[in-house]
Amino acid sequence: MRILLTNDDGIEAEGLECLEKIARALSDDVWVVAPQTEQSAKGRGITLTEPLRVNQLGDKRFAVTGTPTDCVILAVNDLMPEKPDLVLSGVNRGHNVGEDVSYSGTVAGALQGMAFGIRSIALSQSLERFHDDVVAHWETAEAFAPGIIARLLEQKWEDGVVMNVNFPKLPPELVKAVEVTKQGFRDIGEMHAVRRTDLRGRDYYWMAFRGAPQEHAEGTDLRAMDEGRISVTPLHIDLTHMRSVNDLKKVLGGAPPKGPAG
Repeated sequence: MRILLTNDDGIEAEGLECLEKIARALSDDVWVVAPQTEQSAKGRGITLTEPLRVNQLGDKRFAVTGTPTDCVILAVNDLMPEKPDLVLSGVNRGHNVGEDVSYSGTVAGALQGMAFGIRSIALSQSLERFHDDVVAHWETAEAFAPGIIARLLEQKWEDGVVMNVNFPKLPPELVKAVEVTKQGFRDIGEMHAVRRTDLRGRDYYWMAFRGAPQEHAEGTDLRAMDEGRISVTPLHIDLTHMRSVNDLKKVLGGAPPKGPAG
């Protein structure tokens, strides 16, 4: 099995080192194509307005001056001799649950693999709090990811689906369960901009999360993280809201209206 690894924390990230250990427990044919620098929260961004540079750092190991999506596109189309059998993206430093998945570079790397028809999995390790001094329990992802990935690969997936796997902020011996979950949603008020002033008296803004405690719905990825379970969520990018489609068909369709309704 040929496995492609990418991430959004950058080629030197501890989580990528963890992911390499996970991948090598599954295969000897492991390729790494990851961003040169951190690309967190870049979502499915593609670099269109400047050239991409690729630096080969070793056998089957490349750094790209672009996003996770750029990395997967270049890997599949240019850097690898054949399309990989599996794309693994991560292991992200911090979980990617709830609305995180819509702007996560980690999830985006997996989504691009899916777009190429490759089975793809995003993996993230939750933290006690998002701060440079906090050490992630990489050993938890390393302990459980190979078995979870192997079990997932035994199953048939529907087209257009990626798997989003999140490990709780616990050491391996305290993790007691895996749960198949759905995407949850936080209070959107968690995200805000902190205004600061530079040394020349000019205002600037730094995006931040308040992180206030919340009660999350049963069966969601957020609740699994709260309660110390590994979360496995099948995701897809069909954003169509079918109930609204059906409602709108009652008032729109056929010849276009020529003016406001009387």
